[in-house]
Amino acid sequence: MKALIVDDNDIARTTLAHLAKQVPNLTIVNEYSNAIEAYNHLQNNQVDLIFLDIEMPEMTGIELTKNLSGKDIIIIFTSSNKDYALEAFELNIADYILKPVMPARFLQAVSKAQSILESRKEDVEVTKDEFLFVRDSNITRRLKLDDIFYAEAMGDYVKFYTREKMFAIHGKMKTAEERLPKNHFIRVHRSYIVSLGKIDTLQDGGIMINGKFIPVADAYRKALNARMNVF
Repeated sequence: MKALIVDDNDIARTTLAHLAKQVPNLTIVNEYSNAIEAYNHLQNNQVDLIFLDIEMPEMTGIELTKNLSGKDIIIIFTSSNKDYALEAFELNIADYILKPVMPARFLQAVSKAQSILESRKEDVEVTKDEFLFVRDSNITRRLKLDDIFYAEAMGDYVKFYTREKMFAIHGKMKTAEERLPKNHFIRVHRSYIVSLGKIDTLQDGGIMINGKFIPVADAYRKALNARMNVF
C-alpha cells in the first residue's frame, strides 16, 4: 500500500512515519505539511491511502477529502479533536484516530484500510462483465451492474436507475434483491436497493446518490453502517 502523510505538525508526521515502518507492505511515498501540497501531488500521482490531519491552515483535511471525492483513495483521519468525527465519517473515510496515535490503534486502522483495498480489487475482478437483461419498450437490453445507481419498487414494477436512464421491469423487489450481488448492493428500505459504490453522502434519515435523496429505514441502518465502515 502506497501512502501519504499530511499534517502540519512535525512531530505528528515523524510519529506516523515511524509507525508505518513497522508495517509490511506499507510505504510512505511522501510527507506534506499542508493539504494544498498534497492535493497538487495527487493530480499526477496515485496513492492508496492518506493519513490526514484535519485542522490545517489554508485547506483543512475535510476540504481535501471532499476535493478528492472522485479518486479511489482511502482516508484515515488523525486528529486531536474528536468533534469532527461525525462530519468525517459522512465522507466515508476508513477510520478516525485521535492523537496521540498509539501503535495498536494505528495498526487497527491500517488493517481496516488493507481490507478495504483488497475488497476493491476483488470487486473489480468480479463485476467487470456482470450484467442483467431488462425489457425496455419490448426490447430486451443488457444492463451492466456497474451502471446501476439504485433500484426502486413501484407497485408491480422495479425501476433501475442509471446515470443516463431509468428502466422499469415487471417484477418484485425481493426478486431484484436476490439477483443483485450482495457484495455491491444493499437493501436500505422496503422500496430501495442501492449500489454501495454510488453512495455520495450519508445524512440523517437517508443517503444521497447522484443528487437523489433515498430514505434509509431503521431496520436497515445498522447493516448499512457496517458495510460502509461507519461507527
